[in-house]
Amino acid sequence: MLRCAYSCSAAGFEEKQAEAIAGAFRDAQAETETATRHGLKELEHSLKADMQMLRGDMQAMEYRMTIKLGGMTAVSVAIVAALVKLL
Repeated sequence: MLRCAYSCSAAGFEEKQAEAIAGAFRDAQAETETATRHGLKELEHSLKADMQMLRGDMQAMEYRMTIKLGGMTAVSVAIVAALVKLL
């Protein structure tokens, strides 16, 4: 922040103004949550785990849908066969 105050002073701001600007920047930075490499890596691993779980859920759902479709096809074939015999 000293560099910010110095830059402001060099640009023509009075010392009190430069210190106030530097303080405002310091406070703004303290209030924000900055992303760190470690934090981003944790987020990446968490997202990868979530995606892997979703892939597993989707595969299970695909398997259940295949079973249901096969059952409906078998029932449809049996109904058509019964209708052919009756007619």
